[in-house]
Amino acid sequence: MSDDDLRCTRTLLLDQIDRLEGLADTITDGLAPDVATARPGPRANSIAWLLWHSARVLDDHTADLAGTRQAWTEDGWVERFGLPFAPDATGFGHGPEEVAAVRSGADDLAGYHRAATERVRVYVRTLDADELDRIVDTRWDPPVTAGVRIVSMLGDSLQHLGQAAYVRGLTER
Repeated sequence: MSDDDLRCTRTLLLDQIDRLEGLADTITDGLAPDVATARPGPRANSIAWLLWHSARVLDDHTADLAGTRQAWTEDGWVERFGLPFAPDATGFGHGPEEVAAVRSGADDLAGYHRAATERVRVYVRTLDADELDRIVDTRWDPPVTAGVRIVSMLGDSLQHLGQAAYVRGLTER
């Protein structure tokens, strides 16, 4: 990969991270507590859960890639949220009861999402061609590289934030 290609790759990834952060900020701007926890159906996800889960996955996966600690535990978010889950929970496999337990306010949801996206941003700025090609998960065929994991994380987050924006629109109509 040429230096120009690497620069372009970093620029595109950083742009996507900025978009995720902006979308999370838009969703949480003026978000009332009853809207944050509203669910369009008994098995549906709330805005609060979707934002929390999006941030948790970004934080967890970035820490794994970068070999760093998570903002969730290092910066005290786990205590601020006070959720009845194990500290390493990210939301995978959560059912309706766990979704309902995420009742955090807009400031904490936006703050934690910003902290998580900032850690992704810091990691992406360090990327070189070898890091992008480093295999991080051999459970798949083909094995997952750091570059593929980053794209997967950002895509997953975009989907969850889109769902949160949709739920907010439904709830506030």
